[in-house]
Amino acid sequence: MKDWEVNPDNYAKDENGEFILKLDGTPRKKSGRAKGSKGRGYTYHSQTKAKMAAKKQVREKEKKLKAAQNKVDNYKKSISRTKKTLNKLDNKESSVEGKVLEDTELEQLPSSLSEEVKEDIIFKANEGPQEDFLAAGDTDVLYGGAAGGGKSYAMLVDPLRFAHRSAHRGLILRRSMPELRELIDKSRELYPKAFPGAKYKEVEKLWNFPSGAKIEFGFLERDADVYRYQGQAYSWIGFDEITHLPTAFAWNYLASRLRTTDPEIEVYMRCTANPGGAGANWVKKRYIDPAPANVSFRGGDGLTRKFIPARLQDNPYLAEDGRYEQMLNSMPPTQRKQLLDGNWDVAEGAAFTEFNPFEHVITPFEIPLHWERIKGIDYGYASESACVWGAVDPSDGTLIIYRELYRKGLLGTDLASMLTEMEYEDPFSVQGVLDTACWSRTGTTGPTVGETLQRAGHKLRRADKNRIQGKIQIHEYLKLQPSGRPKLQIFNTCPNLIRELQSIPLDNKNPEDVDTHAADHAYDALRYLIMSRPRINDTLSQMRQFQREQHFKPLDSTFGY
Repeated sequence: MKDWEVNPDNYAKDENGEFILKLDGTPRKKSGRAKGSKGRGYTYHSQTKAKMAAKKQVREKEKKLKAAQNKVDNYKKSISRTKKTLNKLDNKESSVEGKVLEDTELEQLPSSLSEEVKEDIIFKANEGPQEDFLAAGDTDVLYGGAAGGGKSYAMLVDPLRFAHRSAHRGLILRRSMPELRELIDKSRELYPKAFPGAKYKEVEKLWNFPSGAKIEFGFLERDADVYRYQGQAYSWIGFDEITHLPTAFAWNYLASRLRTTDPEIEVYMRCTANPGGAGANWVKKRYIDPAPANVSFRGGDGLTRKFIPARLQDNPYLAEDGRYEQMLNSMPPTQRKQLLDGNWDVAEGAAFTEFNPFEHVITPFEIPLHWERIKGIDYGYASESACVWGAVDPSDGTLIIYRELYRKGLLGTDLASMLTEMEYEDPFSVQGVLDTACWSRTGTTGPTVGETLQRAGHKLRRADKNRIQGKIQIHEYLKLQPSGRPKLQIFNTCPNLIRELQSIPLDNKNPEDVDTHAADHAYDALRYLIMSRPRINDTLSQMRQFQREQHFKPLDSTFGY
């Protein structure tokens, strides 16, 4: 028999199972070694075999040695970490970093000791925003949002990061002394445990640490109180509930006090806040609007900033039993949104709750030439000068605010030239009212701001400054008329007036008035304008007035005759 008949699997076949034939017509064998056959054996010299065996033994010993070295290194690292942890427990580490115990370090200790240590932990950051706040490397950080997120306690812990450096100077601020007392009481519980030997001086409201570092407590009831820190230098400045500051002036000024002579110390500004309060607008504009939460950005002053939102759920000590959340749920809708949800888009205690952007804010249109126009001016140099221009719709008497000026640092001549330039598009110089303080001489004989504006050609008279009646009149103008249209509408190109009407709060001591500590310059200008009794003039009366102005030229521009 042929071999391909006895061993057919040793021969190549096509797809149909037929043998593949060679040229001579016999089946072709498969290439390669037959299945199950043994390969050719190689015979090495005995000396070569001995060398190969020796090298194999060396490699195996090297592997065992490397494994043993790794084991020894791991033991050394474990011993070193344990010693470091024990040194921390014995207060042999002077730095704040040397007093911080990680969870992994506690796990390395014997279980009995670990349980004992957990009972003696001074402070453990809550996972999430509180950890992020304490670890943030940005220069200026706001930790704000819902109440109960652990913000105030984090404010006390954060300045301790450099308390082991003698050059470290910290400043913790609140709006008033009674509010500051709670922080001081908490610091008495924390600081002596964190740094044994730390002493508190009641009169100076100052902590002295063994290293020579100092942390001071202070308050700013008025913006002018910030000058108490003139000439001082601080490496860490924090403000608890910064929305209590009505303007950014004090916070910006304190930024100029932020410096240190120690290159090992990083300077920081830290603040906490709940939504709402007199300063909610500038805080929102500074920290929240420029970038999404938890994203670092660089402000116009060059400082790196970040907003870290806080939630009640971040604090397990308050969120677990639900009582604090139940209390927040029982509050009025606006405060509930602020303190429970951390919502920055609602205003607390807003003076003009009837203000509705969908009804009172409109798209600009061309003001007809025959409409009566008037302006109201509130002057300031250190604070903003505000001017609003209004026109009266003769069809129903609706007051249309069509332009605004809002700028600080203006002299009387600067304001006069800006008003003139902005009124070029008006058919004639717009009459108006000006804050009576602009005519006060206060012991000087030079021209007042009011005289300066009049000499520049602006027809102005003294404003009616009755605050209570002025606020009532604004309420009247915000009401909807029978036609469904309010008596006051504002072009959306007047953002400062819109912002103040949306958010300006009531005065806590006098609910009939607004909070004068909040930004109210555009509001005051509008109040002056409305209290001037803007009226509807027909075209004939306007022409007569125009002719009268052309023929009558007063010799004295101050007194008008």
